Amino acid sequence: MLRKLIILFLIFILIGLITYHYFNEKKVHNDNEIILFGNVDVRQVNLSFRISGLIKEIYFEEGDLVPAGSLVAIMDQLPYSDQVSQEEANVQSIRASLNNADILLKRRNELIGDGSISQEDLDNATSNKTVLEANLKSAQAALAVSSTNLEFTKIYSPVEGTILSRIREPGTVVRPADPVYSLSVTSPVWIRAFVAEPYLGVIYPGMPAEIHTDTPGGRIYKGRIGFISPVSEFTPKTVETTQLRTDLVYRLRIYAENPNKGLRQGMPVTVKLLIKPRESSDESLQEHK
Repeated sequence: MLRKLIILFLIFILIGLITYHYFNEKKVHNDNEIILFGNVDVRQVNLSFRISGLIKEIYFEEGDLVPAGSLVAIMDQLPYSDQVSQEEANVQSIRASLNNADILLKRRNELIGDGSISQEDLDNATSNKTVLEANLKSAQAALAVSSTNLEFTKIYSPVEGTILSRIREPGTVVRPADPVYSLSVTSPVWIRAFVAEPYLGVIYPGMPAEIHTDTPGGRIYKGRIGFISPVSEFTPKTVETTQLRTDLVYRLRIYAENPNKGLRQGMPVTVKLLIKPRESSDESLQEHK
């Protein structure tokens, strides 16, 4: 009797395993979706000054969220503000000389008619005015350069992001392009994934996607394909599978919505592309825009 019960129990287990395998395979090989594996792209910006000088203030720490356009650091402005003042004075001096040269040239033109001055005097006055006009343009250009350099004593964040590294401290003398901060770009979020060549006929830019993380019960993020590479490549080792180990694939860029900042750079994700008729998907894309 016990032997029959054991046999019956094993049969039930076998039936259960077969059933689970059947439905699991059916789920994996759903003809209405494509499952891809990828990563959130790592996107960073090194913030630096465009001129040399001594750092005066640094306003953010590692881990701080920096809004786009924020002033993040400033260097000692005195040498550059002095240069601006010097160029402004030079422009004013040349402009005064040019005004005097203009008055002198008008007088020479009035006197040349009655022979009071020679043609050489008139030519010299004309030449002097021309030279001063050129000097004024040069001085104005030098003033513009010095004003630009004065503005370059400040670093503004070009995008919203999180400070990864605070590389320099106040009091440090830096050269142009020496990094002061390393900034992680938070928006937009890109997913890098790869698709096999047979699927190229059913995917397209704007195609909707679901993005799943490895967090149990985690949020499902929405996204859309933004770029399909026109060039094939071998499957990267980071997403290498038994089936794709020697296949050529095409790189995808998927733009993801990240309202809760849960998608972080470098994290692995699973992308599910929902296959729908092209016409209806295009209409929904237009409505979304």
